[in-house]
Amino acid sequence: MLGKLRLSILLLVVGAILTVVGFGAYAVGNSTLNLVGFFYGIPVLLGGAALKAAELKPVPFKTPPTPEVVALRQTQATATLNQIRKDVTRYRYGQEAHLDVALERLGLSPTDEQRPVLAAIAEEAIAGAYALVLEFESPFIPFETWQGKRDKFERFFGPQVCAAVDDLGGDRVALTLTVQTAAAATTPTAA
Repeated sequence: MLGKLRLSILLLVVGAILTVVGFGAYAVGNSTLNLVGFFYGIPVLLGGAALKAAELKPVPFKTPPTPEVVALRQTQATATLNQIRKDVTRYRYGQEAHLDVALERLGLSPTDEQRPVLAAIAEEAIAGAYALVLEFESPFIPFETWQGKRDKFERFFGPQVCAAVDDLGGDRVALTLTVQTAAAATTPTAA
């Protein structure tokens, strides 16, 4: 719940109220409220403005998850996949982009300007397994580079996760992270 709260807006509102009260108290000669406004209101207002400048908005869901997918998430999703979903769907402060550190470690962020941008996420059920789909705008990283890192994705995003990369066209790439269930691990794959 706190991740959905815009801390920057909250601080701006509280800071503005305290500052206005302080100026009002100064006008009527109330020194106690005057001090509250100046010593608390202005710093809180400036802190809210700083957070607003460093705010990273949540990534939208491409489609809302169905009850079936939510049930699969609760029973199958790994801690890593849950953490990714929670991190990218809430307001963040002081980060330049969602998953910026992960993309850098995976070798997909040569510079800040060339870093892929997480545009949307989705949760799906694939063959009875929970899957988290991350859709990136990737104009500077070719699709072949994404394909070449599939094994690295699986190691990076944790055990029991199968990674697939799809070209969505228009410089969009989908990274699908599917939980390997016991049934999926024993099902033979076609060659």
